[in-house]
Amino acid sequence: MADLSKYRNIGIFAHVDAGKTTVTERILKLTGKIHKTGEVHDGEATTDFMEQEQERGITIQSAATSCEWDGHRLNIIDTPGHVDFTIEVYRSLKVLDGGIGVFCGSGGVEPQSETNWRYANESEVARVIFVNKLDRIGADFYRVVKQVEDVLAANPLVMVLPIGIEDGFTGVVDLLTRKAWVWAGDNDAEDYKIEEPPADMADAIEEWREKLIETAVEQDDALMEKYLDGEELSIDELKSCIRKGTIALDFFPTYCGSAFKDKGIQIVLNAAVDYLPDPTEVTPQPEVDLEGNETGEFATVDVDKPLRALAFKIMDDRFGALTFIRIYSGKLGKGTNVLNTFTGKTERIGRLVEMHADERIELDSAQAGDIVAVVGMKNVQTGHTLCDPDKPATLEPMVFPDPVISIAASPDDKAASEKLGIALGKMIKEDPSFRVETDEDSGETILKGMGELHLDIKVDILKRTHGISITIGKPQVAYRETVTKRLEDSYTHKKQSGGSGQYGKIEYIIEPGEPGSGFEFESKVTGGNVPREFFPAIENGFKKNMQKGVLAGYPCLDFKVTLTDGASHAVDSSAVAFELAANGAYRQSMPKAGPQLMEPIMKVDVFTPDDHVGDVIGDLNRRRGMIKSQDAGPTGVRIKAECPLSEMFGYIGTLRTLTSGRGQFSMEFLHYMPCPKNIAEEVIIEAKEREEAKKK
Repeated sequence: MADLSKYRNIGIFAHVDAGKTTVTERILKLTGKIHKTGEVHDGEATTDFMEQEQERGITIQSAATSCEWDGHRLNIIDTPGHVDFTIEVYRSLKVLDGGIGVFCGSGGVEPQSETNWRYANESEVARVIFVNKLDRIGADFYRVVKQVEDVLAANPLVMVLPIGIEDGFTGVVDLLTRKAWVWAGDNDAEDYKIEEPPADMADAIEEWREKLIETAVEQDDALMEKYLDGEELSIDELKSCIRKGTIALDFFPTYCGSAFKDKGIQIVLNAAVDYLPDPTEVTPQPEVDLEGNETGEFATVDVDKPLRALAFKIMDDRFGALTFIRIYSGKLGKGTNVLNTFTGKTERIGRLVEMHADERIELDSAQAGDIVAVVGMKNVQTGHTLCDPDKPATLEPMVFPDPVISIAASPDDKAASEKLGIALGKMIKEDPSFRVETDEDSGETILKGMGELHLDIKVDILKRTHGISITIGKPQVAYRETVTKRLEDSYTHKKQSGGSGQYGKIEYIIEPGEPGSGFEFESKVTGGNVPREFFPAIENGFKKNMQKGVLAGYPCLDFKVTLTDGASHAVDSSAVAFELAANGAYRQSMPKAGPQLMEPIMKVDVFTPDDHVGDVIGDLNRRRGMIKSQDAGPTGVRIKAECPLSEMFGYIGTLRTLTSGRGQFSMEFLHYMPCPKNIAEEVIIEAKEREEAKKK
């Protein structure tokens, strides 16, 4: 049996371009997994194996790999940094026990770092921090530490101090041992010496070491007393305190270096082993029943307990479908049958593999704490629980955000049309934030995603990976509709046609709901004017119609229907009659309840050099943006704003033009807001024109 205390399931996450993939490459080189490091800018990184990743120099899929360090097994997931692929980070954090948060030494805490940090807090993942790129111009370790405190409201525990900065960065001082790790040159991680630190750093070392010890000993009363009595604590005693505080999320051990120049990675690996939790030290996953209610049971990491595993990622490659699973308890062997609690079906485990990016190593069995991939599972999707068929249970499922942008895609010929359905089926399984719908009237395929880049890459994968020629329409915004007035109304559905007819009368109130409340239905009918068994049919009638608003056909949200009275007929009333009455009531009353178009508002985070701030703010104002804050940093200004999605198409091109290619931005969905009258009128006219075109 493998010793679970020697396992570390860790993720590497950060803002786009902070150097996560480069850190992963260096870790793989140091642990002997690869013999030559591939560079992201050359398109040769091991974990960036998609063509689209290699061309753009960004990570799109989270890639899994395993390696050994200091007698410990590390399962590492390198996640994307770009906001459109946040879903990959979210679902990876869900199954990890610890993480390495990478921050750029000059960029500091960037927009996506905040989002990922928030996800990690929600998933209660212990982390160590690595401030990368200290060889960069404008790098400042102490400023980034301060930003972690201010922007992320986190408590960084500084474990090392940098020796030199920018071009003069040569190594780090380990505060616990008071020893300097100095690398002789660039690009050879093994060529270093451990020596006495520079004399001029003595005061800084003692000052930061004292802070470190004072924070650490708060975890142990006995050691705190010992420290206050003036006794020197051993390194092991301090390490046990740091481990305890890291796992409790009280603080985050903070390191620094330059992954590209091969400096400082060993110490981070040591920290992952020393301070990040093993699978048994993490809060166990709550189990829920089939209705989604917590049962009070937990999937404790234990090899002898019944099997509990979570499928967190589906990937299709040249060998077939791979399902990545995290095993929480029990064992999984080749040839065993497992129950998928979502579908209620059992599946046989054919082949088990350990992944190293896109290479595979065959396994006979896996156990609690492992992250492995299963080949050829048919009906498993992201978030499904696999368990022992004799002792079923469901783990807490994952919740995925709704897409905010859509485009129409039409295949160019019959062959492409046949291939498109199969390819899209695979892509939806791989990425739950990517949705596909078919427009019933026009027959067009509508692709929905989290942003322009997200859809851009999906189209690229369809064209190149699957070889499908398609034509793409212009991006469409996911507008919504709602009501603004309270309205009391009644509707009678009557149909007589020989034999028993249909009769249902309802009296109701339609009123605006709270933002984010969706659709609510309540009945205040007293007495038996409308029999209770017809309430669900009435609710269903309104619910079905919600998908098509009365202004421009967009889904309707945030309104409440209260049934106040009605009438029924002993023979002619039925569930169908009352559902049809609700249909008619919706069409009759919604236009009178002050319908309003709502547009998605995005949280936009722009970075621009100082000399272009005015231009960027002017441009955001023209896009109906509300500027929320401006923060000056050493290399430029971060502008936070809220902008309507409809105004943000093609923004990256404008931003690059305005800032001579130096600007960056990220955006994510924030909420829906009422659409200004002039814009709403244009959208409604466009929607009507589309309807007319379909009829022709």
